[in-house]
Amino acid sequence: MTNKELADLLLPGVSSDIEFYEKKYPKRNLSEKAIVTRFAPSPTGFVHMGSLFASFIEKKAANDTDGVFYLRIEDTDQKREVENGVTGIINDLKNFDITIDEGMISETEGKGEYGPYIQSERKEIYQTYVKHLIEEGLAYPCFCSHEEIEETRQIQEKRKQRIGYYGRFAVCRRLTPEDIKAKVEAGEPYIIRFKSPGSFDNKIKVHDLVKGDIEFPENDMDLVILKSDGLPTYHFAHAIDDHLMHTTHVIRGDEWVSSLPIHVQLFKTLGFEAPKYAHLSPIMKEEDGKKRKLSKRKDPEAAVSYYHEKGIPVEAVKLYLMTIANTNFEQWYDCNKDKTLDDFKFDFKKISSSGALFDVDKLYNISKNYISYLKATEVYDGAYTWASNYDLEFKKILEDHKEFAINLFNIEREQKKPRKDYSCYSEIKSLIWYMFDELYTGDINYEFQSITDKEEISSILKLYIEKYYDINDDKETWFNKMKDLASDLGYAREVKEYKENPDNFKGHVGDISMVLRVALTSKSMTPDLYEIMKLLGIDKIKERYSKFI
Repeated sequence: MTNKELADLLLPGVSSDIEFYEKKYPKRNLSEKAIVTRFAPSPTGFVHMGSLFASFIEKKAANDTDGVFYLRIEDTDQKREVENGVTGIINDLKNFDITIDEGMISETEGKGEYGPYIQSERKEIYQTYVKHLIEEGLAYPCFCSHEEIEETRQIQEKRKQRIGYYGRFAVCRRLTPEDIKAKVEAGEPYIIRFKSPGSFDNKIKVHDLVKGDIEFPENDMDLVILKSDGLPTYHFAHAIDDHLMHTTHVIRGDEWVSSLPIHVQLFKTLGFEAPKYAHLSPIMKEEDGKKRKLSKRKDPEAAVSYYHEKGIPVEAVKLYLMTIANTNFEQWYDCNKDKTLDDFKFDFKKISSSGALFDVDKLYNISKNYISYLKATEVYDGAYTWASNYDLEFKKILEDHKEFAINLFNIEREQKKPRKDYSCYSEIKSLIWYMFDELYTGDINYEFQSITDKEEISSILKLYIEKYYDINDDKETWFNKMKDLASDLGYAREVKEYKENPDNFKGHVGDISMVLRVALTSKSMTPDLYEIMKLLGIDKIKERYSKFI
């Protein structure tokens, strides 16, 4: 029996014309420097922070070189699929403004000329290449049962030998064509294995864009390339897809580093040019002075839903991801506040090979800085969008007081050093609740400081309303009147004056302004008091001061 006859016996009705697909998917019309990369998850759940980080880098690398970033769904292990898994992945990327150039755009639709972009729909393609390998004597059927494979594994473990299907343990590699024909005709189930040309005693060197040169023993395992259901294994499918889709760079987690000897060997045996590989170390977290991997089970920030629930702006998350992606980004950004992420050029050499440390506090600090430079209308829109999903009471308040809220968000905003009150949209309500009557109810906890005597506080409030407050005063006039109020009541007009002669005064003008602030808002820390008073208006000021008195 010839190899061609064997191939026809094993895969009847399947073409072995690989040239058909080589012509169908021609080389992309891109510059030599253009990077073509992919995000290739399995539809087994939603995107987590590690996957988001990888897809962010993949998208950035493609964008910077006028390349292509595509989404390929690797669903050959269909037992692990979840319902609407593809939609979940698509939405998670979209929610972080990571847009694809090609690939799946819904559970069933894809865009681009190199599809299908879902592996289960490429079954015929993989079988064609498998049949070609059989005809070339580079693949063979394996009839070993699960029980036989398990028995071999136990023998290897007992003898402390390498686990796997190789060498003398690859029993089906030695079957004659007659043996194979008899087994097939007897209806015995089989899979197809790759006939590895490698030797474990040989060493290969692979250059990784992040980790540098890595040396491995050559692969000698006869890995499964086609399962009994006719679908390929991950290793084989990824090689075919990355070749036909002309992927130039495979960017993925370093749990795949150990697979490099297999992948490099597959590309070489199939006559394909291998892509460049960049393996990302896992994102780390510090706990009790030690570093560990960011955990989907232990760490809420590992789930992308965390950032939506907290209301951290997407752009702030992306800024943070770039700080852990490239070690030189933070310094660049500090010197280029007028520029955006698109202006920064990503560099594989600047990726930490040991794994970036995920610092939630730093993320919130970046978010706080980012929000501080937004326009008041943008803060309103961000807060409203968040509230629409997570706090309907706050959504209604923002709707009912839109102009008021925008003016509130604009206090001390459009200036050289804007206020940095909000690190995420979810905390805004807890920081400005006192500005809305709907929330300013019940028992109010007044945070008075130096002056706590209620009669003294009442005297200050009454005199201020009766003699000093004028809605038409500019800020300088208003503050001078505050000094006059202080002087009238026996307080120093200046803090310096009080410090020089503390026995001559009850306190200073700062104590007076604190009383006015707390009696109006209940809080000792607020944005500019003059701006708050102007925004609330005289009627509201009188109402709240009277309520306190």
